[in-house]
Amino acid sequence: MQEVLGSAFLMGLFLSFSSVVGIAVDMFLPQIIKGITVHNLLTLGIVSGGLFALLLLYSTWIPAAFVFLIAMAVWGIYYEFFGFAEQQFVADATPLRMHSAVWAILGIFKNLAYFLGPLMAGYLVLGGERMPVVGAMIFSTCGFITLVASKGVHKRPVKIDTEEVSLRKEIGHWRTLFGRIWPVLTLSMLMGLVDATYWTTGTVLTAKLAQKNILGSLFLPAYMLPTLFVGIVIAKKKIYAGKKKMAELAFLASSIILLTLVFSNSVVVMVVIVFASSTFLSASYPLVDGVYSDIVARMGRERRHLIGLTRSSLSFAYIIGPALAGGLASLTGEINTFVIVGFVGAVVSAILLVTTPKKLKLPQEDIHKWD
Repeated sequence: MQEVLGSAFLMGLFLSFSSVVGIAVDMFLPQIIKGITVHNLLTLGIVSGGLFALLLLYSTWIPAAFVFLIAMAVWGIYYEFFGFAEQQFVADATPLRMHSAVWAILGIFKNLAYFLGPLMAGYLVLGGERMPVVGAMIFSTCGFITLVASKGVHKRPVKIDTEEVSLRKEIGHWRTLFGRIWPVLTLSMLMGLVDATYWTTGTVLTAKLAQKNILGSLFLPAYMLPTLFVGIVIAKKKIYAGKKKMAELAFLASSIILLTLVFSNSVVVMVVIVFASSTFLSASYPLVDGVYSDIVARMGRERRHLIGLTRSSLSFAYIIGPALAGGLASLTGEINTFVIVGFVGAVVSAILLVTTPKKLKLPQEDIHKWD
């Protein structure tokens, strides 16, 4: 893509476009999916994923900028379909006390895919640039066959009323919800910013550290590795109460550990610091998702608006995250970028620990007035 667009900056803008589309989907999808089932959402997600793969395959013959732009838009839609499906499934099909455990298990398999995917793509690309895309299409087909064979639970008729779509109305719903759940939204957006920093500035820093010491190539893998086993611990604990505070404490610990990069000149120590920081960060994810699922379960038929709001906070993080990380890296360097991110994370999470109420109360009277 960078060869076609001519610069890394333009490539970054194209990649961020998927998150822009994601926010648009988060705004409009809640108004047109009344009654839609998890099965239907997964089907739409798999179809979108297959279309994304087809566009990438097409780009190998005609590597035009507009093809990449359309592909990124489709990816943004695909990602949101699966996000809505996950929240709907956990809220509907699992007991309240198991929400964090279920998210932990889902996270293990999702992160395992992220870990194995690049390895498989690296092997497949030896057979030609189109082979990774063909492999993705095969996986999409297998996923669709599995979905059809599984006969999803909680079947309900799909009701879609496009006459009620209103951007102003949806923003009003989000404003109402934000006033009550802003602590957990703030935390999840910060987590998204940290993740975006690793996948942008972190990749550059990994390459630079690898030139100094072969173990420097483990900088980014050290960030990914804890996601494969921390979820097992969270699932075994079956955490029900105090998820918000535990998530904030874990993120605070992660941020403070990341701050210590400022004191280290050793590549090995940096890798260890990232591993330790990521271990606590990986604990925050299922806890935050568990909080969301608890609230979604309490929202009843209007849950789709909450799911849209929570998904948009992540999309926003992935829009501004790469730009912020890139700007900080240009001004202060890659290592100091992580130090600054750690400092901001520590300050904000400390404030959240003090200000977050014990229970996030929903504005039920306002919600009952929504159509």
